Amino acid sequence: MDKFSIFAGLFGGLGLFLYGMKIMGDGLENAAGDKLKSFLEKLTSNKYIGVVVGAIVTAIIQSSSGTTVMIVSFVNAGLMTLSQAAGIIMGANIGTTITAQMVSLDLNKIAPLVIGIGTIILLVGKNKKTRDLASIAIGFGILFMGMELMGNSMDPVAESEWFKEFILVVSDNKILGLLAGLGLTAIIQSSAATTVILIALASTGAINMRLAFPVILGCNIGTCVTALLASLGTNRTAKKAALMHLLFNTFGAIIFFPFIDPFINLIQATSPEVERQVANAHTIFNVVVTLIMLPLSEYLVKVVNLILPGDGGIEKKGAIYLDKRLFETPVIANGQVIKETLRMANKAKENVVLAMKAFMENDPEAVEKVYDNENTINILEKEITDYLVELSQLELPEDDIKLFSSIYHVINDIERIGDHAENIADLAAEKMKNNVHLGDEAKKELKAIFEKTIEAIELSVDSYGNRNFESNKKLEEVESEIDNLKKEFRQNNIRRLKERVCSADSSVVFLDLISNLERIGDHANNIGNFGVK
Repeated sequence: MDKFSIFAGLFGGLGLFLYGMKIMGDGLENAAGDKLKSFLEKLTSNKYIGVVVGAIVTAIIQSSSGTTVMIVSFVNAGLMTLSQAAGIIMGANIGTTITAQMVSLDLNKIAPLVIGIGTIILLVGKNKKTRDLASIAIGFGILFMGMELMGNSMDPVAESEWFKEFILVVSDNKILGLLAGLGLTAIIQSSAATTVILIALASTGAINMRLAFPVILGCNIGTCVTALLASLGTNRTAKKAALMHLLFNTFGAIIFFPFIDPFINLIQATSPEVERQVANAHTIFNVVVTLIMLPLSEYLVKVVNLILPGDGGIEKKGAIYLDKRLFETPVIANGQVIKETLRMANKAKENVVLAMKAFMENDPEAVEKVYDNENTINILEKEITDYLVELSQLELPEDDIKLFSSIYHVINDIERIGDHAENIADLAAEKMKNNVHLGDEAKKELKAIFEKTIEAIELSVDSYGNRNFESNKKLEEVESEIDNLKKEFRQNNIRRLKERVCSADSSVVFLDLISNLERIGDHANNIGNFGVK
């Protein structure tokens, strides 16, 4: 086999492996769908649970780098503390070894059969779940075909004199092996891919564990490059999460380095096949390092804080949950849109409360706060819309795609609630400027319709955020009550005018205010209706 054929086989085999891993990961991710999102939602401060979460999520998306990028994004958004991130990052290192364990099995012969079955299912299957499962099968088969192609291409390499000399040099120099693993993984940006190359070499008999294990140590450090790149442009706290990943993997390599020889003896006892030894070494190393470092994670956080002092001060003016780094895991990115929309809705609710406070208590500071919040709401509307436009270009589960059109309407309704809150703040400013007074009866009526309006907003948020049909049903009743209160209070206002109990100025302000509150109720009802579609 000539040099070009060898290179083409190695390069093409690696490409097939990475592509197969991507297809399989996407299929698993889409099949998991909302379960994956809810799984991440249940993260707690318990770092031991975090390890399990990190391992499972990484096994699903087939990328520890992908999981770590997600963690950097979550920390950047303020959704997760460094302490929580520590456990998940450690778990991700364990989860990524699943790939190596899988490919170390001799399943190359059935790979074409799996691809054939998966392709047939993909072509005839109409159900989204069925098609996702077919993608998993196709990715699985392509992954193993890539492995076989790499292995076949490496047979002549293993027999060449230059490679044998290279192996002798690297085997006698553990640091060189570590650097080789670090550099290769930094380029490929996948520790799983580096480990698979080692397994392919091992299957030809070209290497043994004395060469493979230092490379494994290096590839664990090299995989941190992806997270470090992802942390560029984030706040300081997110940079700390990426640095913590690097320190954890570096400390792990340092801890193991003096014990390489006895560890290799242990690994060789686990299986007579070198390819299985490579996979086992990758798994056992990461599990042992996690067991050692997890109880010390708080000290790891302290070291990170010493290197990068400061808390990162998250800017709240714009979106905090939206991060384009999450486009690598679209179902997670879609969940973040819902969170940001709910944050926008709560900001609008806060503005309604502030506007009424300004009106009832003649508070000019509350008026200014409403104007400031309205600016934030407008920024959020633009950022969520822009994010949705980009997200809609990605492959997403069918239910999420259907939800997109409703989200566009929801953010428009939320923005309109913010506008009406601003109108009420304008009325408060006018009331204070012209020294308008309202009677006790009018104030009591305003309080009654305001409380119903806030109830409507809260029900709409619950209906939209939790797909709560009961909240939507109750919301329709509350919205109807608001309409009736508006009619009743308009009539009462006309009566007060006839009886000269109120002035014309106070009457106009009163009518404008209840009209704005009634319109807020309408928009809240719209939001609730989209929530249960």
